[in-house]
Amino acid sequence: MDKWIELVKAKMSELKITQTELGERVGMSQGGIGHWLNKRREPGITQMNRVLQALGMEFLEVELVIREPQLTPADEMPLAQKYNPYFRYPVSDWRTPCEARESDQTAYAPASGKQRFELTDYHARGAAFWLTVAGDSMTAPSGPSVAEGMLILVDPAAEALPGKLVIAQWPDSDEAIFRKLDEEGGQRYLVPLNPTWPKALFTDECRILGVVVQATARF
Repeated sequence: MDKWIELVKAKMSELKITQTELGERVGMSQGGIGHWLNKRREPGITQMNRVLQALGMEFLEVELVIREPQLTPADEMPLAQKYNPYFRYPVSDWRTPCEARESDQTAYAPASGKQRFELTDYHARGAAFWLTVAGDSMTAPSGPSVAEGMLILVDPAAEALPGKLVIAQWPDSDEAIFRKLDEEGGQRYLVPLNPTWPKALFTDECRILGVVVQATARF
């Protein structure tokens, strides 16, 4: 709940939207919006998602996660456990990560019309998307390693600093690549975690599509 309130307030400030204007968008009074944002009342899941949509964040979604309760001394479930704000982001492929960032979230859905989404508690700064790791270029013999088949979450608005894992693409390439951004002697390189793969010089023509902020595996 706290994360949802923080997100809504930040977006309202960015868009310069008042509680009255937000209430008009979701069909309720300014007082009702104020009760939610000040935690005097708890909105339902549907209402929370209506607010996100009204603020132009249709690519985010709050869901209720059911888990075994951990009881407090008062024998009540804490609010933080009752409402877990999970955000959902679309799963893209290596030929469309640019579109995943720059166009509407439905513009690159599969021909079947069924776009796949995955949930996370990570609140992205931009229009984030998932990719499935292909190949072993980022599989390291020791230390940090991201194996083939893992899902990686890419945030286009996160700052690409040396040491970060990034998704990059050259203008003459149909597909993006997954590498670590390194810097040596003032020059930047795209470095695989697998030492059997060659590193590449990062040039002005190369475009960073986003920073990898999370990696998950399924069993």
